[in-house]
Amino acid sequence: MNYRQLTQEEIQVLEQNVCWAEDWSRVLVAEKFRPYNFHRVIFYGDIRLGSFEKKVEVSKGFMKHSGINDATLRNVTVGNDCLIEKIGNFINNYTIGDDCYISNISTIETTEGATYGAGSTISVLNEMGDGNITLFRELNSQLAAFMVKYSQDKELTRRLHQLIDDEVRISTPDRGIIGNNVKIINTKEITNTVIKGDCEINGAARLSESTILSSEDASVYIGTGVICENSIICDGCSINNSVKMQDCFVGEACQITNGFTAEASLFFANSFMANGEACAAFCGPFSASHHKSSLLIGGQFSFYNAGSNTNFSNHAYKMGPLHWGTLERGTKTASGSYILMPATIGAFSVCMGKLMHHPDTRCLPFSYLIAYGETMYLVPGRNITTVGLYRDIKKWPKRDKRSKQSKKSIINFDWLSPFTVGEVLQGIKILENLRAASGDNVTTYNFHEYVINASSLQKGLKYYDIALRIYMGAVLKRAQKEGFFGKPTSEIGKGEWCDLSGLLLPASEEQRLINDIKEGSIENISQVLDRFEDINRNYSDFRWAWSYQLILDYYHLDQLDEAACERIREDYVRARRAWIAEIRKDADKEFSMGDVEREVYEDFLSKLDHEIDYEN
Repeated sequence: MNYRQLTQEEIQVLEQNVCWAEDWSRVLVAEKFRPYNFHRVIFYGDIRLGSFEKKVEVSKGFMKHSGINDATLRNVTVGNDCLIEKIGNFINNYTIGDDCYISNISTIETTEGATYGAGSTISVLNEMGDGNITLFRELNSQLAAFMVKYSQDKELTRRLHQLIDDEVRISTPDRGIIGNNVKIINTKEITNTVIKGDCEINGAARLSESTILSSEDASVYIGTGVICENSIICDGCSINNSVKMQDCFVGEACQITNGFTAEASLFFANSFMANGEACAAFCGPFSASHHKSSLLIGGQFSFYNAGSNTNFSNHAYKMGPLHWGTLERGTKTASGSYILMPATIGAFSVCMGKLMHHPDTRCLPFSYLIAYGETMYLVPGRNITTVGLYRDIKKWPKRDKRSKQSKKSIINFDWLSPFTVGEVLQGIKILENLRAASGDNVTTYNFHEYVINASSLQKGLKYYDIALRIYMGAVLKRAQKEGFFGKPTSEIGKGEWCDLSGLLLPASEEQRLINDIKEGSIENISQVLDRFEDINRNYSDFRWAWSYQLILDYYHLDQLDEAACERIREDYVRARRAWIAEIRKDADKEFSMGDVEREVYEDFLSKLDHEIDYEN
């Protein structure tokens, strides 16, 4: 914008309206500036003012003319058509965009050494440990998980911190910024905070050393009583009702409300937090906590609904619309037994090793763990055929509320993938070894400190095999449609797979990234984030490389031909129908218990009837 000096006539009008400047020559204005909508304004230092010609909607149907009234400004730039009024203390060292409405504020200020919440290092998973996550604007769940996973690799950590520090240094503005179309009303203090466009702040108590990454298609709302310090809030978030937050990162489309308090924690895409507390928590995509007694501390969660020690709810629910899903780390039932449900939902397999003490149990995914007295019963694969898992598979993609332009974190919603099916294969191997060691004529099998009933073992093998055949048939069908059917052209993907908080990738690609960072061939943090995106784009190719060998091994083939493909397709159809039949039994059982209304039950069965539409 081009600025000019005020004319003497304009200065005279301003002074008649009880305006005063420390030095009128330092007050520069736009070419179309008119002085008539300024009343009781005091100017210090360097001031830049746009034009004020439009009206501003301050409440639905209530329009006021743009301008500045009852305010003290020092070293401030104000864009076009803003309305700024009732500033109790002052606005100091800030750049304000166009079409903003700022009213009834105590202080907005940038002080020396402002960081805007970027560059500080926090410790997640261990609240007393050394810092392992550096906060900055472009952080996503993949990079955060990567930093946590390899925090003991000193050279990698040093190099990552260097890349992030370079990014922070380049992107840190000289003073606070308020973007276009921002509404800030009834708020006490905003200090050293960057507020991007289309954000609304209404009734907040204090925002300090923070960045709010709002945008036109994913606006941010900061509501009553919020205190936010040294934190970054991303597009599409809502922070409301006396939330207290310090040293946190809040990813896209998260909701934090109702007195929730958080310290040194991460919340990624679509997470919902209310009433409780988080400390040193890594809350990956779709993490949820609703209860006052819930404390998320020193843990890593994804697609997770934190229960309460006091509500005694059984979230192994079926058709009812209960909260966010079946995934619970531990739920106490009314009968006094504990049910542990490490369901695999989307990309996030919460296998037993992440919940229990013995590492071998991580290879029995989709399982229940039930305690009766001192005995722990393991029910392998049971959750594959529950209504709850079926509902979760369908609902999670629909609950992604992020806009297309604000999807920093990568979320792969495949419930069967090389990562999870790899766990299934290990589960089959364990169960077959148990059966081979103890024989078929026993009633129970002992697996470390757990007991597996013989009938549960047989059903577990059945359910795992159903999952395998569904996976192989679905991947073959996709490969044929996507045009890379046949022997893979690359070896990438054939080995072990990993899950970086939503990104499914071959372990070899993760290691290649580590090597490139250490060797210096990656020059900035944007290239690290681009690598994650590139890996995700190649997911189908990598998956086929892994699945092709699985298919050959399972069917004892040397190569795929038309006859083999037809056999796999037929197995796929039979497996899907067997899967749906088991889910229908689960629904029938719940309905017979009187837990579900008939309308809900019949609607669910109707959805199952349409599953045949997906067979071809």
